Amino acid sequence: MKSHYEDVKEKAEKRLNIIRGQFEGLAKMIDEDVYCIDILNQSLAIQNSLKSLDAVLFERHVSTHVQHQMHSEPQKATEELVMLFKRINK
Repeated sequence: MKSHYEDVKEKAEKRLNIIRGQFEGLAKMIDEDVYCIDILNQSLAIQNSLKSLDAVLFERHVSTHVQHQMHSEPQKATEELVMLFKRINK
């Protein structure tokens, strides 16, 4: 049975492979002067894929590091989460 860490790592790697393919497709579209709206749609798809990857990584961080830090270093855990929240909402 896989550990939670292995499962999250596998999900992250799968998403990275998708993003690589999307990015290569975007570069090809630009090179081939594809219609601007189609290029923008591809760019937005990549951004959504990155957000999906962020969610996987955030889940891993919360379920491992934050959980541990809340017991040993609650101030550090809180500061990191607040800083991240502010960056997300810029």
